[in-house]
Amino acid sequence: MHAKDILIDGYGRIREEVHAAVAGLDADGLNHRPSPQANSVAWLIWHLTRVQDDHVADAFGLEQVWHAQGWEKLFGLDLPSHDTGYGHGPEQVAQVRVAGANLLTGYYDAVHEQTLEALVTVGAEDLERIVDIRWDPPVSLGVRLVSVLADDLEHAGQAAYLRGLIQSAEE
Repeated sequence: MHAKDILIDGYGRIREEVHAAVAGLDADGLNHRPSPQANSVAWLIWHLTRVQDDHVADAFGLEQVWHAQGWEKLFGLDLPSHDTGYGHGPEQVAQVRVAGANLLTGYYDAVHEQTLEALVTVGAEDLERIVDIRWDPPVSLGVRLVSVLADDLEHAGQAAYLRGLIQSAEE
């Protein structure tokens, strides 16, 4: 198995978790925050997708799906166009609201598709290419891709946990 195959498998698992986290939730469930300081399922899925879109596009020299395919307009959020949710406080989290799961999964699937198209081009030597010199040590493509994968799975897990809380409260 090649490194790119492992990455493709890992990113496929994110997609499965994103879809499972939002399946069957209506707008109230997606936008529910258990406390004023907490994130919603909608924010968690939007954020992990924005981070993947931003970081993968940057690493491969691509345009973000958010802009290129009009997702920014479809979401209609009152946030800066480059915003990924990093560092959001409660007020910004509250601004990320959706009418349904299809918006979240549609955007995620579009980002996932661009990610897969980029990953199939990766050779072992590409993983050592430096993609971000703002860190010490500088970040390689391999490290960036694993970092995004780990962060996305963490947020998808948080969304799944929150989904469980929402569904158990409805019973």
